[in-house]
Amino acid sequence: MRRIRLALTAAVLVPLTALGLAACGDDKPETTAADKSSTCPNGKIRFGVEPFEDPAKLTPAYQALGKALEARLNCPVEVQIVQGYSAEVLAMQNGKLDIGQFGPLGYVFASRRSGAEAVVTFGNPDGSMSTYKAGIWVPKDSPINDVAGLRGKKLALSEAGSTSGDALPRYAIRKTGMKDTDVQINYAGGHPQALLALTYGKVDAAEINTQQLAVATKEGKFDTSEYKQIWSSDPIANDPITVAKSLDPALKKAITEALTSLTPQEVAQVGAYLDVEPGPLIPVTQQTYQPLFDLADTLGLTDKDL
Repeated sequence: MRRIRLALTAAVLVPLTALGLAACGDDKPETTAADKSSTCPNGKIRFGVEPFEDPAKLTPAYQALGKALEARLNCPVEVQIVQGYSAEVLAMQNGKLDIGQFGPLGYVFASRRSGAEAVVTFGNPDGSMSTYKAGIWVPKDSPINDVAGLRGKKLALSEAGSTSGDALPRYAIRKTGMKDTDVQINYAGGHPQALLALTYGKVDAAEINTQQLAVATKEGKFDTSEYKQIWSSDPIANDPITVAKSLDPALKKAITEALTSLTPQEVAQVGAYLDVEPGPLIPVTQQTYQPLFDLADTLGLTDKDL
């Protein structure tokens, strides 16, 4: 379990392909079609993804999405599942990412710290914007029936900086008049780990958002008949995919157009982990996530809380 305040170690993002050694003499590297392309000015596009699920599961799903994007842009797309929310914000700030998918709250910090610009999110089959909800669950025979009942109890949250796995549950606690310290908050290290902390009886309650609930139920790791939900948040706009502020405007436009041109089938593997039926990626702006900017201000959160 993690302490209430846990600073995630910023990961050094390692390229998936090794750098080749330069040949001796005056030979110059061969110029490829991708190098000449206006959609591939640096020879590749670096796409970072938050670790909202087991990286072993996310990697093949995002590699499939990356390959589809690569075909649209005529440029290799290097997908990297980062080690934590803070690592991804830092990578965007330091110019190590061209595209980044953030959790909604992570995007708030990425926007304020690095200027990351939200361009698309995951849509439903009818083209409407998909959403999810934060939730708190307890065993079905627990005497805890609402958030106020968490006083003095052990609550597993995902990790610091998570929208549904940290900020929103803590906001719900404060709305009852309690302080964070009135509840024994344990950061489990991720949404799957928070769920497991509950099922293994390590805590009295755990945050389980609708995305994790759908995956765990499908995989037979969570039986809803054995538990009860004592709190649910309002709908949250799904994760934004962002572009770095430093990119050429023409490249930003090309990436946005490529993302919105992907078919529901090309997005489906990723959508499955976000509890989204196959649908297109749809345009969004910072205004779409304004409620999360407001939440961060209300809670007094900064990127140091990641």
